Amino acid sequence: MEKPKKKPLPPTYFIILLLLSIGLHFIFPIKKIIFPPYTYLGFAFIIFGGVINIWADMLLKKKKTTVKPYENPTQLITSGPFRISRNPQYLGFTAILLGIAINHGTLVTFAVPIAFVFLMGLLFIPFEERNLERIFGREYGEYKNHVRRWL
Repeated sequence: MEKPKKKPLPPTYFIILLLLSIGLHFIFPIKKIIFPPYTYLGFAFIIFGGVINIWADMLLKKKKTTVKPYENPTQLITSGPFRISRNPQYLGFTAILLGIAINHGTLVTFAVPIAFVFLMGLLFIPFEERNLERIFGREYGEYKNHVRRWL
């Protein structure tokens, strides 16, 4: 397996960006674009993201395969939330960050979920997909052709 340079795991990026989003809202409350009661829709995104993350994590543990992007998975999981997204945990984190942005309603906070998607697409997803193709070959190729990366 090709070893990437050591870097923080995706949840670390999520936590840093979550804190950044909250900080940006209070330090630079630039242009409020969503107002109550619509800001409460953010809670639906937060709950959706949390449910997707917990569901995917439970499935990975049940199938006894790794959640860490730098370890070799032992199984290709295509059920549960993996039926709708090849990266349900990143999708869940993104939904939570989007929910926070909607809840705050300020323009600057919407940069955070965009930054998360960009970082995952740059730092993790290409490596993970190459690794899955190497380990699972054709089976992963078929899965990749039927299930989108995000949604």
